[in-house]
Amino acid sequence: MSAAAASSDASSSGSPGDSGTEGHLPPFVDRRDGYASVTKEVSDAVLERRPGRLWWLLLAFGGALTLLMLVSIAWLFYAGVGIWGVNTEVVWGFAIANYVWWIGIGNAGTLISSLLLLTRQKWRSSINRFAEAMTLFAAAIAGVFPIIHLGRPYLFYWLIPYPDVMEAWPQFKSPLVWDLWAILSYLIFSLLFWYTGAIPDFATLRDRAKGRIAQLAYGSLALGWRGSAHHWARYERYYWAMAAMGVPLVVSVHSVVGLDFAASLMPGWAETVFPPYFVVGAMFSGFAMVVTLAVPIRHALGLHDLITPRHFEAMAKIMVLGATVMGWSYLIEWFAAWYSGDIYERGLVVYEFVGDYWPLYWIMLFCNVLASQVFWFRPARYSIALIFVVSILVNLGMWLERLLIVINTLSHGFLPANWQTYAPTFWDVALLLGTLGFFFTLFLLLARFVPVVSMHEMRELVREEGAGR
Repeated sequence: MSAAAASSDASSSGSPGDSGTEGHLPPFVDRRDGYASVTKEVSDAVLERRPGRLWWLLLAFGGALTLLMLVSIAWLFYAGVGIWGVNTEVVWGFAIANYVWWIGIGNAGTLISSLLLLTRQKWRSSINRFAEAMTLFAAAIAGVFPIIHLGRPYLFYWLIPYPDVMEAWPQFKSPLVWDLWAILSYLIFSLLFWYTGAIPDFATLRDRAKGRIAQLAYGSLALGWRGSAHHWARYERYYWAMAAMGVPLVVSVHSVVGLDFAASLMPGWAETVFPPYFVVGAMFSGFAMVVTLAVPIRHALGLHDLITPRHFEAMAKIMVLGATVMGWSYLIEWFAAWYSGDIYERGLVVYEFVGDYWPLYWIMLFCNVLASQVFWFRPARYSIALIFVVSILVNLGMWLERLLIVINTLSHGFLPANWQTYAPTFWDVALLLGTLGFFFTLFLLLARFVPVVSMHEMRELVREEGAGR
């Protein structure tokens, strides 16, 4: 580890500054030996470094969980949704909560990258690549859940309008159709956005690769990139235009997910606040997942100079903002239920606090609102260990929120005679753990073959910060 990395780790233990000047912020990239070393540090992790025993163990563990996911889905198709804990009243359970949670994390990656690019935030360069990859993996996983909820999942393509002899068209008032187009359009856009940003780096790997197979693979992905002024001009215009389109697309996509609930008449769901509430929740959980991924990536690949405590400090600020907005959203829900005078809305709020799932609700409030409030204090924002723990709590809290939105309402509907509780089965938990394993397996493979940090953007940041010293 370099001296710069050591100073970064020293600051991560709680010391806000590493420059020796009181009140002076540390740099976003701790390199003092030229930006050429950035290329070597990032590319060597892909081209030169061989995976160690820990990587193979983690890959085996993730592969085992991925196999569990496949077995869960296969058994579901064979035996039906009765293997889950759903019943005649609580017809949605873990699977829909997983869907909303994964699509929220997926939406956040592109939103984070686009917003930070448009607002010219320097600290974006170290996190945007794996944040955008997070989008692809999470959205792809989320897209599985609406399909497995269909009565005949092998006919999912009926949701797509296509000419056929039956002249049967999808019911465009159905949330299933909304979700299909939301996920499909978002996946295509996110893939293009991620790939566009990676083209210059693929060209760098093509030029530095020693093996013929690697040269051909990265050369094909680079699309003939030469780094000419003409290429850079076209690239900048296209990339910024994509970022400008990405923000409204993300907002609209997760608003559609919120409308899946808000379009109904059930207590607690018919809320006009749901679309913006879901968007803020997606950004909040997305930043938490970025932190959860950034810490092991930084440690495993030795990127202490490129992902510095200053990046975690910036993300901690976003997390405390998100937690505060989430707290206000909960207050608005409670106030709206009281102000409406509707006995069912008021009864649902009481049920949330003291009903069958009250421990989960209080844990959710702690994780989503209170845990991040520690970041009002500056030393806490520079403690990477603390930020990592809080990010895991936020991920847990946001998943509980998605689950409780579903089961609290369905367990406590309009007719007391029909009230039933929900209890997950082994297959509910297996599917959740399986998707988590699949997600982290994809990230292990990504870190092995693709740069997880944008080299060309980091070189530009090194040049700018070097000129400002």
